[in-house]
Amino acid sequence: MKIDEFNYDLPKELIAQNPSSKRTDSNLMILNTKHQVLNDKKFNDFINYIKPNDLLIFNNTKVIKARLNGEKITGGKIEILVEKIIEQNIILAHVGSSKKIKTGLEIKVGNATLVVNDRKDNLFVLYADIPIHEIINNYGQLPLPPYIERKNNHNDDERYQTVFAKHEGAIAAPTAGLHFDKSFFSDLNRLNIDYDFITLHVGSGTFQPVRENEIENHKIHQEEFVISDQVYKKIKETKKYNGRIIAIGTTVLRALEAAFSGSIKHNEFQSTDIFIYPGYKFKIVDSLFTNFHLPKSTLLMLVSAFAGHKFIMSAYKHAVQKQYRFFSYGDAMFIEQKV
Repeated sequence: MKIDEFNYDLPKELIAQNPSSKRTDSNLMILNTKHQVLNDKKFNDFINYIKPNDLLIFNNTKVIKARLNGEKITGGKIEILVEKIIEQNIILAHVGSSKKIKTGLEIKVGNATLVVNDRKDNLFVLYADIPIHEIINNYGQLPLPPYIERKNNHNDDERYQTVFAKHEGAIAAPTAGLHFDKSFFSDLNRLNIDYDFITLHVGSGTFQPVRENEIENHKIHQEEFVISDQVYKKIKETKKYNGRIIAIGTTVLRALEAAFSGSIKHNEFQSTDIFIYPGYKFKIVDSLFTNFHLPKSTLLMLVSAFAGHKFIMSAYKHAVQKQYRFFSYGDAMFIEQKV
């Protein structure tokens, strides 16, 4: 398939620059893939589309304050975006500078010093003289996505995290989860609907554009995830009783499909570079709750595979016409593959 088949026109003003006043204030588009119909609803209607024997799975990763502003010993400004904490004093990071980054470069961030030790493709290995978590907590900012064209404010520290964020390691939020508040989980408990969590640490690759004309030639980014034995057991039980596996977000879908595509590893982190695009045969996920995704992105390809390319592109056109809010702080859709 050609990359232009995953393009759509999006007015800039529909890109949400701020979260809604409440997490649950968003619009929700319901897509029924069997009958090829869609309905415009509100997030609070979502609970009515969940059945008693369904299993909802969320991503409980927590975004770290991965954006650091530093300077060279000579005074030049340096921007650091932590991609991964390798060890207590070692990170893999993007380093932005007006000049070429060389091995041995010392970067001051507050009272800490980071030294460029090595390069891996477009990333750098940096050694710090104090624990990385101290540097991040004292001097870092949450890394808002590049399409949010403003500086961080105090509201982002809360709203760019899910209410169930637990395990630090992501540099982008699992944005489908941002719509859910604590009362939603109270409703699930009241209705005796089961839910659980996996952990997938979202990396900067989620924003990586597809530059290949033929999408099959694109090399997708890797992400690390872990699924517990408890979740595997619940999935098995849900399938046994004909319940649906509902993935809350593309990160959950990607982790589940990756885990069930190969030899399943229990209770330990594994990495995946699974690339899901039209033609992929889904093995485990029955329904998907997700935000709206960037044009020509791998995530738009993923939802096109799940809902059908023609149907999803018409749904996006409808969303633009109805002025849905797009991307991380925007509205959402619920795609029912199995109703």
